Amino acid sequence: MKFILGRKLNMTQIFTADGAAIPVTAVSVRTNIVTQVRTKDVDGYEAVQVGEGSRNPNRINKPQKGHFKDMGSFATIREFRLPAHTGQVETDSPIAKVGDKLELSQFTVGETVTVSAISKGKGFQGVVKRHGFGGGPRSHGQKHSEREPGSIGGGLRTRVPVGMRMAGRMGSDRITVKNLHVAHIDPQENIMYVSGALPGRRGTLVEVVVEK
Repeated sequence: MKFILGRKLNMTQIFTADGAAIPVTAVSVRTNIVTQVRTKDVDGYEAVQVGEGSRNPNRINKPQKGHFKDMGSFATIREFRLPAHTGQVETDSPIAKVGDKLELSQFTVGETVTVSAISKGKGFQGVVKRHGFGGGPRSHGQKHSEREPGSIGGGLRTRVPVGMRMAGRMGSDRITVKNLHVAHIDPQENIMYVSGALPGRRGTLVEVVVEK
């Protein structure tokens, strides 16, 4: 299992050898350091905690400083759960020790990856945009009902059913996109190009995982 943290940059396209254009998303990879390895005996589950980027040390509280020690001041901390069937974390694994760096060179072009990120926040939206409703009729004396949700009671019921699709806050959800591919890697600029579109805005933290 391989994983790394990055920041979404923008979308572009890459041309293959046969001239086909592939839409890709550029992901910038900054510093990735293992800050903690969780084991089932101590923590109840197996995971690797990774610190990404850097920030002003004055903006980090004392518990975080004690946890990071001299590894640095990270902008974000994320954990990657290890598959349950792997058993204990191998001590000879390159990512099993605190302080190890996760490099972009561990990935190869053509690998299938799973990317998770927080989608764009769209605020309070109606049912037409949020759920794809068709709106009210445009005839038979109706007016100003083009984007209304319609009946929510259902006739004989005296309550609103649980799970009724209505207007509300949209976006800012954790989205996971599977079966993407590493299209290109730029080692000089530390940029990975992933096929397809990734959730989030520019600058969104993305988690790239290769599950084996």
